[in-house]
Amino acid sequence: MRIGVPKEIKDQERRVGLTPDAVRRLRERGHEILIQAGAGEGAGFKDIDYKAAGAKLVVTAEAAWDADLIIKVKEPLPTEYGYLRRGQLLFTYLHLAANRELTVTLMQSGVTAIAYEAVEETQNGQRHFPLLTPMSKIAGRLAVQFGARFLESPQGGRGVLLAGIPGVAPGRVLVLGAGVVGTEAVRMAVGLGARVTVLDINVERLYYLETLFGDRVEYLYSTPELITYLVPLSDLVIGAVLVPGQRPPCLVPEAAVSDMPLGAVIVDVTVDQGGCVETIRPTTHSRPVYSACGVLHCGVPNLPAAVPRTATQALTNSTWPYILCLADHGDRAFEFSPALAKGLVVKQHHLVHPDVRVVFPDL
Repeated sequence: MRIGVPKEIKDQERRVGLTPDAVRRLRERGHEILIQAGAGEGAGFKDIDYKAAGAKLVVTAEAAWDADLIIKVKEPLPTEYGYLRRGQLLFTYLHLAANRELTVTLMQSGVTAIAYEAVEETQNGQRHFPLLTPMSKIAGRLAVQFGARFLESPQGGRGVLLAGIPGVAPGRVLVLGAGVVGTEAVRMAVGLGARVTVLDINVERLYYLETLFGDRVEYLYSTPELITYLVPLSDLVIGAVLVPGQRPPCLVPEAAVSDMPLGAVIVDVTVDQGGCVETIRPTTHSRPVYSACGVLHCGVPNLPAAVPRTATQALTNSTWPYILCLADHGDRAFEFSPALAKGLVVKQHHLVHPDVRVVFPDL
């Protein structure tokens, strides 16, 4: 199969869809790989590395998109829409619930689109999203790093050290959601020495986190009243709520944000699906924060791009078996991999993923 890897063009997105090692393994199975020149440089993978692995380097994005299977990291942007064509397989993060325009474009193009975040395995009767997990782990950890940085006074924050020191109380961190992102955010905040509270409606997850962090964290059942009470007491709020394939609920109203201390920080990791804070909007790595109600808001939808080498390696480790299945079997891959079939969002001009169809019932 002819596989294309374009250079990512989202702001400060330095990850790449395949590592040179993955290219080498695909070439050993007889597949042709087109890599756009410079695609891996931001993650520390040079063109010469890809060439040595057997890839064909191409100069333009158009040439990289001229393939049967496109492997990306982030969703196609409007300038890339013209490269989509009927019969093409597209494998990348899509997060369509927050992007009607892209959803319609994919349907009109005739492409078969599989979303990383929708690939689903079942483990012990529970839904598991193997391609969402590695980036969620990274995003959860980075959310606290970003939050700690923007709490610093030179960044516009209120000048709070999350760790505190003897004689001075540590900063307060509120984590909304105890899934993968929330767990990793709690891990980092606890490691920094912050005073941490985590909310969730899944009591079993709260029990699980207690086995990890013991009495260093306060574990509470989430209610609107409790959120409204706790948000104004927090120096840093982390939004970490996942509703597979759909927009998360708006948990933090503007009124609660208005009651937060001036210079407090909100990092909403769920912004790529629409966000769980009423005042959040997408930002970029170039301009990661803005102020609303006197509170700094960080809504970078591709947080893991801040650590592109780690993120690229982690992502490729997870995507590899699914990429191999698509490369070896093409459209028939869904017969061999039920997990891939669950990740199918658009096929033959139709929106087929049930969770996304709930968001766009008219499409």
